[in-house]
Amino acid sequence: MKKLKSIIYLLLPCIILFSCKSGPFNLLKPATPHQAYERKLVSAGLDKTAIGTKWINNAQQSLQKAVAIKLPYQETGYFSAEKNEAIAFKFQLLKGQKLQVNLNRKPIENFMIYSDLFELDGTDYKFLASADTLGFNIQLDADQSGTYILRLQPELLGSGEFTLAITAGASLNFPLKSANRNSIKSLWGVDRDKGARRHEGIDIFAPLRTPVLAVADGTVTRVNSNNLGGKVVWFRPQNKSYTLYYAHLDEQTVTDGQAVVLGDTLGLMGTTGNAQGGLPHLHLGIYTNGGAVDPMPYVDPTVQTAPKIISSTLALNTTMRTNAAVKLLVDSQLVSLNSGTIVRINAASQNNYRVELPNGKFSYIANTKLNEVKKPLRTIKVNLAEQALFDKPEATAAVKSLLKNGDIVGVIGSFENYQLVVNDDNIVGWMLK
Repeated sequence: MKKLKSIIYLLLPCIILFSCKSGPFNLLKPATPHQAYERKLVSAGLDKTAIGTKWINNAQQSLQKAVAIKLPYQETGYFSAEKNEAIAFKFQLLKGQKLQVNLNRKPIENFMIYSDLFELDGTDYKFLASADTLGFNIQLDADQSGTYILRLQPELLGSGEFTLAITAGASLNFPLKSANRNSIKSLWGVDRDKGARRHEGIDIFAPLRTPVLAVADGTVTRVNSNNLGGKVVWFRPQNKSYTLYYAHLDEQTVTDGQAVVLGDTLGLMGTTGNAQGGLPHLHLGIYTNGGAVDPMPYVDPTVQTAPKIISSTLALNTTMRTNAAVKLLVDSQLVSLNSGTIVRINAASQNNYRVELPNGKFSYIANTKLNEVKKPLRTIKVNLAEQALFDKPEATAAVKSLLKNGDIVGVIGSFENYQLVVNDDNIVGWMLK
């Protein structure tokens, strides 16, 4: 590793020099920070080295191996220079939600992490946004419901700790001064007129003539009346392709074409239209080019907070083993691990650890199901004339050493059909059970 570091450090001036010259990429084309760094590696010839090739391949492969999480989410993790790794997280967003990604590094100097956000479009990964090299945060309003993927990848030879927090909430403000989830009594999609139509919006209840507010800066596109909505106001937020519909107003306080700012009063809550005889409320709808959509994700006042990390961060970048049989999701498949299975701790989250299995796949295990590896579980005697000791738990892996009949080895743990053992020379490797 020291020799490899020396080679990389010698090539760093070349990376800087070639970043200003032409190469296999169009360097004049705007690039994300991740792409710009990859282009420098290629220009310096590092894509022809094992370490450079692995870094480039990991970027794509991590998207395919993204671990599924539920928002809100928070973890503290560790990137090791020796591992040359990338990690991706897969999660769901609803149309109208605002995604917030916050990333903090330790140390701040000489430890760069590239953060990139993608949308899964069939089998394609559609790039959406990246964090700049100063802020390390990403904000995005989801244009459609679906699966999104966040990738983190440090620069070559970068080691350090990071804390990642991902939350999703409303992309617009609540249309009343008092933002209360309980004031929303009728939701999107419920039947109206005995099933003749469905409710294309949400109903927010408050006292008569409560001010209803602009949920963002924008423009009033129309002020009129109709049979169902009574007195209504149509409002388009700035730089958005959808329009909000405020209905059942007792009074409209704006005019066609009026520019408003967040929090301006558009009207006063009432019971006009088909709400006559009922309780005062605001019917809020959102209309896109494709028709009406559920407004709830856009204005839901529920505030998400990332869960506190309870698992100890002292275990980061260490080897642990299961203390009981566990079941976990790996690549969306339920997998069973025996007691004594070896894992590497990549990150600590709420009550779990994000672990890397010996086959390179990732999952989560409860912190109570893992123990430190302080000493071997037991010793065994080799009873074959010759026993290969592999560097990975697979038959095609490189052989680190050969054990002989009668050798005594300590069993550190296991994975599938292999045991991780240590011999008298302190050589650690995998042998068939």
